[in-house]
Order: sequence, then C-alpha cells, then structure tokens
Amino acid sequence: MRSIYFDYNATTPIAPAVQEAMLPFLAEHYGDPTALHPLGRATAEAVEDARHRVAKLIGADRDEIIFTSGATESDNLALKGVLLRQAPAAAGHLVISAIEHAAVRESAQWLESLGYGLTIAACDRRGVVDPNAIETSIRDDTVLVSVMHANDEIGTVQPLRQVADICRRRGVLLHTDAAQSVGKLPVNVRQLGVDLLSLSGHKMYAPKGVGALYVRRGVSLDPLLHGAGQEAGVRAGMENVSHVVALGRAATLAAGGLTDLTERITRLRDQLQERLQEGIGEELTVNGAGALRLPNTLSLNFPEVSSRDMLRRIPELCASTGTAGHSGSENLTPTLAAIGLRPQQTQGTIRLSLGWYTSEEDIDRATNLLLAAWDAERQPG
Repeated sequence: MRSIYFDYNATTPIAPAVQEAMLPFLAEHYGDPTALHPLGRATAEAVEDARHRVAKLIGADRDEIIFTSGATESDNLALKGVLLRQAPAAAGHLVISAIEHAAVRESAQWLESLGYGLTIAACDRRGVVDPNAIETSIRDDTVLVSVMHANDEIGTVQPLRQVADICRRRGVLLHTDAAQSVGKLPVNVRQLGVDLLSLSGHKMYAPKGVGALYVRRGVSLDPLLHGAGQEAGVRAGMENVSHVVALGRAATLAAGGLTDLTERITRLRDQLQERLQEGIGEELTVNGAGALRLPNTLSLNFPEVSSRDMLRRIPELCASTGTAGHSGSENLTPTLAAIGLRPQQTQGTIRLSLGWYTSEEDIDRATNLLLAAWDAERQPG
C-alpha cells in the first residue's frame, strides 16, 4: 500500500540532490571549519558557500546569516537574544501574535516569567493578524515584535510589510518565523522589512537538525550558547557541516523552481478542496478561507465526525489533525482558538499539506478515501 503524503508542513523528505550534496561531508570532508589545514579549509569554504546560497534565497547578505539547529533554535535566539541584549534586567516589552508557533510563544512566555512585558495581538476570523492590533500593542518600552510570515496550521500569510512599517516608525525591531513560507513563497527580507527571520531545513527538503536565522546588519543579540565563538560569536559550537551544505543546496533548488512549483501545487490544492466540497457540501468549511494562504496548505473542518477516527480508517494517508507539536493533544490549538472555532468544530479538523512530490493520482486517491471515511464515520453504529 503506497502512502499518500499530505503532511509537508510537518516535515519534508530530503530531495535527492540535497542528499547527494551532503554525502561527501559525512565521509571524506570531515575537517574542522576553523582549522587552517586543507581539510578544514574545504569545510569552511563549503559552509560559506551554503551561507551565500541561503542569503541569496531570501535577499540577504552572506554575513547576515547565522546557522542554527532549526527554526525552534532560531526563534529562541531571536526573541531571547534581542530582549536580553537590548533590555537587560527585564526592562522591556515584547509583542507576539495569537497564532505564533510554540517556539515563539513559549520563548515569549519564558521571557515574561523573567519580568518582561508581553502582549499577544489578536487576529481576525480568517487567521490574519491586524496591523492595527500590533500598533496598539506597542508601548514606549517595546523592544521587539514577532509575527510569523505564514501560519503552519491554516496557511494564512500575514501582512508583514505593513507591520514592518509600523515597527520602523515606532523604533521597534521585527522578527518573523518564516519556516513555512521560505521555499514556498518568494521571501525577500528587504521587501518584507524584517530585522530577523527564522527558517528551517526540514521544511524545505533538507534534513532535520539545521536551520538559519537572518539577523539584519547592525542588530545585536545575546548568544544562547557560549563557547568558541562560531557563527560571528552568536552561536557557539562546531557547525553541522553536512547539514549546512544540504540547506544551501535546498535553498538553490527552491530558488530555481519556485514559480513553477507554486503554480502546480496551488492547482492541486484547489482541486482537492473543490472535490471535497462537492462531495460534502457547504458544511465542510475551510480555515483561512478568503485570506491569502500558502499554496500547499488546506485546513478543513469535516462536519459531524472525529478527524482522528477518520484518519484511522485511511492509514495510507499521512495527514495531521493539527500542528505537529500538538498531534497527541485533544486541546484546541491556539491558532484554531484565535480564529474563533468552537471545540466541537475542531473535532473534525484535518490539515492537508502538499509538496514537491504530490501528484494528480495522490489528489484522486485522497479525495476518494477522505469522502469514504467521512461517510463511514457518519453511519449509525
């Protein structure tokens, strides 16, 4: 039984070209990038080449890219690094949106436990953050605003340029978690106007355990890890060279095929949505409907059923009943709560996220399986 993988927002497979690029750095190219001997120089050059590739993908300069273990670390470094450096002794305030990933939300709450001020700005029922809500949340002591670029659960894309203009006018730094948008949408840090941006390798066909943080030149951070001063003194520890190389290769692949892939995946997602709505009717609702969404993301509320029970009927379909970080929880997720869904509505919520390797056949099979499972779950007994 061949699986239908519709969980690309949770993690992606490693692209063959990415795997090929990283293999030599798991074997013969194993030197310390800080060493002066040939093995060290070879790995150092590979790291800097990858840094250039990642920077090019998001419109940054090479010296503005810090390699990390993933977007979670990047989010932690951005929030904690800024607040601890710019507002020591908890003399500052932070604003985040109500739909942030747990890595941002938990980092912000940890800072609040130290005495920093925290305001959570609301979104509308589509899952779009209101720039006016951000502006009214900013105080005289606000140091940083963090608003994700695209939501991992429902796919809504946020008005970052408008938020950035507000932050710039108020003299406040802006961070965005772009783990879900980099590689799916055109992302340019200058056009967005952000000061810090987090991204993740395993969301864009590189391996797990590598990511990056864009830090605009002139922004200072306190490091989370102290040691020998790698990554411009911001992130100590020897670089994970093979994975950094893989991230660089994935960035080049994403940049090269972004337009065609986006158009194809959008078409497949829309086909899936239309066919499911034809089969179920108006009772099937789409989270984020009416808003700009990621091209690959479809969050649906199936009526009168449990999404977990539906998916148990179709084990060949790899999908999510919520975010990966909450897949074992029955609780209403912060994003679904923020858009005003009631707990009984989210009983039937399924997130279907497509990717590079999704085919027309996958759409046909998934549609038939989901409709059959939904119909079976509604039968008495």
